[in-house]
Amino acid sequence: MAQSKQEIQSLLAAGATEPRHRFGQNFMIDQNLVRLIADAGEITPDDLVIEVGPGTGTLTEELLTRGARVLAVEIDRHLARILRDRFGGIERFALIEGDALAGKHALNPELMAQLRAPPSACHPARSEAQSTDLGPGGAAGHMNARRAKLIANLPYNIASPLVIELLIAGVELLVFTVQKEVADRIRAAAGAEAYGPLSVMVQLIARVEMLRTLPPQAFWPPPKIESALVRLTRDDRLGNAAKPFSRFVHQLFAARRKTLRKALSQIIDDPATLLASLGIDGQLRPEVLAPEHFLRLHRSITARPIEGRS
Repeated sequence: MAQSKQEIQSLLAAGATEPRHRFGQNFMIDQNLVRLIADAGEITPDDLVIEVGPGTGTLTEELLTRGARVLAVEIDRHLARILRDRFGGIERFALIEGDALAGKHALNPELMAQLRAPPSACHPARSEAQSTDLGPGGAAGHMNARRAKLIANLPYNIASPLVIELLIAGVELLVFTVQKEVADRIRAAAGAEAYGPLSVMVQLIARVEMLRTLPPQAFWPPPKIESALVRLTRDDRLGNAAKPFSRFVHQLFAARRKTLRKALSQIIDDPATLLASLGIDGQLRPEVLAPEHFLRLHRSITARPIEGRS
């Protein structure tokens, strides 16, 4: 069952800690929502479930009850200690103590290592996951045969970059709560105020569903904004080009108020000719370009025999 507010307060007090705003900590206290999140994850015993920001373990307990192998990632050392005390003796539970991200555009190496490892090499019984050599650039390479999923009540402060990096790494299904503003950015259409790099990247790698909005009262402490439950199902059109494509999209959106011709002139020579060959109006701004047009542009640029400027 979901922990009540009083139970969470008791666990935090015993661990000599309290909710920390800098880590975006808001603990879910609605049991129906905990079950709904787990249901949306469609858990099977073969799944490796990543839970980022498990807090005091409300959702963790539900995931373990359903037979998942849970790899929890918790940056707060006090909460990590609580999690080890509660679940450390369970074979299907493993804990990485640290940030899920290693910088804005890279996953924690320990997390990446677990995503890359074959099932026989994973260490779900250990209290901390071991890192392995990822090779040049830390690329994800082939995912393990066991299906990897994210099921989490995400800390708001890392949600956007984490979602992109997990999709690039090959995670098959992501079910998470996040502030509604981020959910709106994920599903925004070209030209909308919320449209940006997050919209383009996610929509080219996954099918997007916003399952429901969540009131502040579903959490303690209650956030000042509404949250949303989002499900992303992998439908990848980027493949190995995801990393360079992400850099390309961010470059163009950095000049979102300029025309496409001017924005592209910072990347390649003679953008007008390229745009004309693709039938794209060079006077448009990047913010009105659909994800598929970003992809066409990037493919055409990378196929050009003349190198663009970086």
